[in-house]
Amino acid sequence: MTAAECRLSDPADLAAVEAELTTASVAAPYGSALAQLALAVGGFAIGTGEFAAMGILPSVATAVDVSIPVAGHMISAYALGVVVGAPAITVALARAPRRGLLIGLMMVFGIGNLLSALASSYAGVVAARFVAGLPHGAYFGVAMLAAAALVPPRKRAQAVANVLLGLSVANVVGVPLATWLGQVFGWRATFLVVAALAALTAALVRVFTPEISAPVGASARRELGALRRPQVWLTLGVAAIGFGGMFAVYSYVTPTLTEVTGLSLSMVPPMLALLGLGMIAGNIAGGWLSDRALKATLVGALAWNGAVLAAFVFTSASSWSAAINLFLIGGCIAMGPALQTRLMDVAGDAQTLAAALNHSAFNLANALGAWLGGAAIALGFGWTSPGAVGALLAAAGGVVLFASFRLEAADRLRTQPEAIGRTFR
Repeated sequence: MTAAECRLSDPADLAAVEAELTTASVAAPYGSALAQLALAVGGFAIGTGEFAAMGILPSVATAVDVSIPVAGHMISAYALGVVVGAPAITVALARAPRRGLLIGLMMVFGIGNLLSALASSYAGVVAARFVAGLPHGAYFGVAMLAAAALVPPRKRAQAVANVLLGLSVANVVGVPLATWLGQVFGWRATFLVVAALAALTAALVRVFTPEISAPVGASARRELGALRRPQVWLTLGVAAIGFGGMFAVYSYVTPTLTEVTGLSLSMVPPMLALLGLGMIAGNIAGGWLSDRALKATLVGALAWNGAVLAAFVFTSASSWSAAINLFLIGGCIAMGPALQTRLMDVAGDAQTLAAALNHSAFNLANALGAWLGGAAIALGFGWTSPGAVGALLAAAGGVVLFASFRLEAADRLRTQPEAIGRTFR
């Protein structure tokens, strides 16, 4: 499905998209592959920082003398930082050159993780995680649009997936390694490693990515125009609700594996690596499928989420079934490139804000999933209850997606009746 096919309700939008699709790709100094790799390293750094925090949650809770569900608020604080930072930074710096903006965002991310390592109280950790989350959404939003500008339009979703691949690889290499370092050298070592990765990313982006100017006519007002589009809000709603289940499980996977599955703490990093391998597979599949059948991919991804998250309630009793299920749960990430590509299609000329808001939505999902999962545990439903919470969130996300498709079909029928048969292309 092309962007032009997806956004038919406004002739001006259609003309803008068709012009956009004929625009030549931006040339990278050392080739688009290395430029995308540099951008993906940033995803690796962010993914390591975001998800390793979940792996060291019990250690942080002990260090700052709070319960594990209360310590989970640092995960929600990071997510809140993303929610606040993504639109604020994107709108304020709408005209900033993209390479310099990416470097600056990585530097702020590194500082936030350094502050996390230096924090000595619960309040300090929560505040530092909020700071670390501020550049997250803006970085991914700008990086994905930059990656899409490096390739032909028909490969947009795969370029987006390549940036997200860094986040997926983080769950195979970065998160287990950072979690292990946290267990051996203390949880502060985890955040120090992430700060170093942020510095590395800034250097790689400077060398390998081309200077990409802000779009012609970019302004805060134009970016805010995305907020007037119902389809933008509905797509963000799918991300914020439907993706929350994965975070509900991931946030409390360490105590679940130790308390329910009966694994030792040393076995948690390999289990997290399996989840990361599932993320890599899901990310690749999501990008490939989204370039071919975007809407069907979204429907299938939500159905997959609901099924594998519900299964976690039962599979976590055995180490083998838990391992297989965690790999399958990693595949939930296939929603990422699909939702990002749909936002490109429905955001009009407010691409940067829409792309950044997608990560605000994902981190609302993070906060919602962590909070609801923790609430289910605190109410006495057990460590496996976040799996049931996740399945319900996936179903709710499906309701929002259905509403989005119905609205789009109604708009097409009103403006171009002959297009109604292309609803699921």
